[in-house]
Amino acid sequence: MNKIIQGWRNSLHKVLDFYEKRHGKPIFFIPILFFFFTILNITCYWLAIYTAFPFYMQTHEASHYIKLQIPVGLLGALFDSLSFFVTIWIIRRALASTKSIEYTFHLSLDFIIAILATLWVLFVFSFGGWLISLWEQVPEELGQRGSKYTQRAVQAIQDPTGRENLKNVYFGIIMGLSAALPTCLHLTLFAWSILRQTLIFCKIALKKSP
Repeated sequence: MNKIIQGWRNSLHKVLDFYEKRHGKPIFFIPILFFFFTILNITCYWLAIYTAFPFYMQTHEASHYIKLQIPVGLLGALFDSLSFFVTIWIIRRALASTKSIEYTFHLSLDFIIAILATLWVLFVFSFGGWLISLWEQVPEELGQRGSKYTQRAVQAIQDPTGRENLKNVYFGIIMGLSAALPTCLHLTLFAWSILRQTLIFCKIALKKSP
């Protein structure tokens, strides 16, 4: 297990070194990062809309959902950009640790970011939708809109296999993809380390076999 953790650590160290050498000056890097996450969030938004609720674009609320992509993209990019730098800090702390359990603990903090991202998605759709409604014929109350999305989230947790709830769960997963990128990176590097150690073990075993 220690060899797997060490291989994982070495791979993550290479990723961090690549970032340190290529990110450039903050005055240029931060706007580019924010723009990237804005486009990514808008892309995820439309992917979720057209794969889960395509009929939304055939109703009188179609213009509302078109406008909603703006706060979704900008507010989503704000969270993702901040969490990106938090993740870099976590990686540095993890690589500076001397014990495997400390290393694993630091990287597990990314799961907290994923939970916060879910809450942020609820806020974005509540606040963003309310903001858009101020320019529409029937403005909504912020509390009313927040309750609607919170209720959907609670129903999805209580009965995730229900048809509509399943769509909401899927929608939330797609919208959370950008915030889940660090976790996906850690899991990918961990899986690669396991695969590499398994191949090494098999190679040694084949050499020892008669």
